[in-house]
Amino acid sequence: MPFEKIAQDVNVENLTPLDVKCTSVKCEVDLHCYRKKRGTRKTVHQQDLWGTVHQNGNCWACGRNLVDWSRVHEKDMSDVSYTFEALNTELIRRVYWHTEIDQRAVAHALKKRSQELHSDTKKRLLKYIAIPSYPWDGRQTPRQGNIIYYAQHATATCCRKCMEYWYGIPKGIQLNDEQIDYFVELIDLYISDRMPQLQANGLIRQSVRSNGKN
Repeated sequence: MPFEKIAQDVNVENLTPLDVKCTSVKCEVDLHCYRKKRGTRKTVHQQDLWGTVHQNGNCWACGRNLVDWSRVHEKDMSDVSYTFEALNTELIRRVYWHTEIDQRAVAHALKKRSQELHSDTKKRLLKYIAIPSYPWDGRQTPRQGNIIYYAQHATATCCRKCMEYWYGIPKGIQLNDEQIDYFVELIDLYISDRMPQLQANGLIRQSVRSNGKN
């Protein structure tokens, strides 16, 4: 099934990337999927927590919306803490924020070091994400084996479908330099948070947990 609900007795914190899909949900614990379900009309859904009525951005399964989309769409690095908080309300993102990183990915990151990972991230985004018509969009980012893959799924920079609804950037346009730099920084911050041992090797930014607005 392209859209699925995770059984209620499953502990979310014990899920791995292989246990979930982009569209998986566990609404009873407020972990949703905000991607529009295929085949549905653009009808007005319920109000979100801020009283705004949305046509998109509500959970496909329950209709709830826990994200201030206008705030996330600003792509403001000074507000990155809120962006990561919002991402954690979507089940697939939360799994990638909390799952144990596989040993191959850990070893690769330690071998590469921070500055090389930063460079590799930008190259990967330019090759697979920045272009408007990647032929296999939605399948260009593996689920395991590289810390950058984890970071992309966690930050919704894994494909243009996810990037479109999370960051308000249409799939049919080329990403500009400012947008690419923003997404590279998001990934840098994820790596810093999940692998603090890399900070001694010249990681560019501080941990996300101490960054951003209240």
